[in-house]
Amino acid sequence: MFVSLSTDFGAASTATCAGVVHSLAPGATVLVLSDEITKYQIVEGAMLLRRALPYLPVGVHVGIVDPGVGTPRRPIAVETARGDVLVGPDNGLLVPVCEPLGGIEAVYRLDNPDYRLPGVSSTFHGRDIFAPAAAHIALGVELRSLGAEVPPGELVRLDIPEPRVTPGELVVPVLYIDEFGSLILGGERGHLDEAFGLGDEYGARLEVGWTDDSGETRTVTMPFQHTFGAVPRGHLLCYEDSSGWLGLAVNQGSATAELGLRPGDMVTVRESRG
Repeated sequence: MFVSLSTDFGAASTATCAGVVHSLAPGATVLVLSDEITKYQIVEGAMLLRRALPYLPVGVHVGIVDPGVGTPRRPIAVETARGDVLVGPDNGLLVPVCEPLGGIEAVYRLDNPDYRLPGVSSTFHGRDIFAPAAAHIALGVELRSLGAEVPPGELVRLDIPEPRVTPGELVVPVLYIDEFGSLILGGERGHLDEAFGLGDEYGARLEVGWTDDSGETRTVTMPFQHTFGAVPRGHLLCYEDSSGWLGLAVNQGSATAELGLRPGDMVTVRESRG
């Protein structure tokens, strides 16, 4: 029985959820994958799950970034083709990781009070709904016992702009900021190839532009490189991260601090002619 927890709660509240799982399923192996997802950042949480869960054992994986806690948003359990069950809120958080886990097999609401803690609070569903559900699933309770089935097509999807690729230009959103302050973009190496014909080569100079909070257009130039150490310490680069996303980084520094970009900002990438 393997259970993982990924939250934006911080250590104490996440440990409380882990304690609930251990209390109900004492034999379970419980891993806190992260308790440091940026508060309320659903996309960041979704990308963490997508890049991490395929490397974890098959099990029950709880994901909680839940600014809508206590509202009519659904608590759900998602069964995947690999055999994992994802537990969390129906706010888009769980959907992106389903593809690398083989796709969605079935979805159920977590409605049955028999598999919740008594006296569910309106602000801590991680403790009162999600952790107990995960423990019972790990113990072998059938998903259909947890509540009504939900058509997979009704699940909330993340509202992330698709990359816009034209000859000589790539427009992509900032998805999230990683733990090193690097800016992870909603585009892949193939989109760069499509826009600029880079092939397998590195070293191309790219111009990255965006509109800042004051409405001014800003641009910086950086190389596309295969790793951080390919540029001097403190220098910017564009790279492909371990999940295949494009990123903007500073070697041994923070691209977020350097550029001031935030999740949701749109950036335009062109090949520098300078």
